[in-house]
Amino acid sequence: MSKVYYKTVEEIEQVRESADVLSQLLAEIAGLVKPGITTLSLDKFAYDFIKDHKGTPAFLNYHGFPYSLCISVNDQIVHGFPSDYVLKDGDIVSVDGGVDLNGFISDSAYTFAVGEISAEAQQLLDVTKASLYAGIEQAVAGKRVGDISSAVQEYVAPYKYGIVRELVGHGVGFHLHEKPEVPNYGKRGSGPKLEEGLVICIEPMINAGKSGVKFWDDGWTVSTVDGKLSAHFEQMVAIRKGVPDVLLNFEAIEKVLDKK
Repeated sequence: MSKVYYKTVEEIEQVRESADVLSQLLAEIAGLVKPGITTLSLDKFAYDFIKDHKGTPAFLNYHGFPYSLCISVNDQIVHGFPSDYVLKDGDIVSVDGGVDLNGFISDSAYTFAVGEISAEAQQLLDVTKASLYAGIEQAVAGKRVGDISSAVQEYVAPYKYGIVRELVGHGVGFHLHEKPEVPNYGKRGSGPKLEEGLVICIEPMINAGKSGVKFWDDGWTVSTVDGKLSAHFEQMVAIRKGVPDVLLNFEAIEKVLDKK
């Protein structure tokens, strides 16, 4: 969408309700992700879960996307198709979902470890998630998009990872993708000003190797150009004065993961 949409306090609470359903879904997915399960079975679970909670999968049929979740394994960065692929020990898998609840849309992603993963893969996950939090700290009224972007970039830089540039975060709430775009690289003090009423998705997509990407013939899947791993974490933030208002945090997901 080419327009910036500002939300009232009441509308933000409606977006938060949508985000709560998505948070519950991702927490359920956290318990299901394990060696031996197909990614298509996760997608089917998500469809039923969202419908059972009176919502609609926001991704399903979005510009023709044929599934309820984007599920991206290992070197796939984003927009992967659920399939008969069986998750195996050592994989990492990004699960990206959205919920339309009464016309208010949420969007979030979490990259899960499947069984025991390598130390290198774990570091990639840890750094990517921490860079998300670094970006969120800048998501307050009066700052600019570039303050978020540079915070992500500066956190990742010491690790020599590749920061994906072709894909970015975005506004959300009334539509799945709204303005402004929120890149994961940039200069402090640059870009659109962050104002109260804006709801954005911050979503670092970080590659273990080169930053380059490869677009698949399916028209959706994006993978790393060198076949190395990629991680993706995404949270929704409402812009307010003083402190970020995270509409969907990972607490429910990580409670499940801590018990595994």
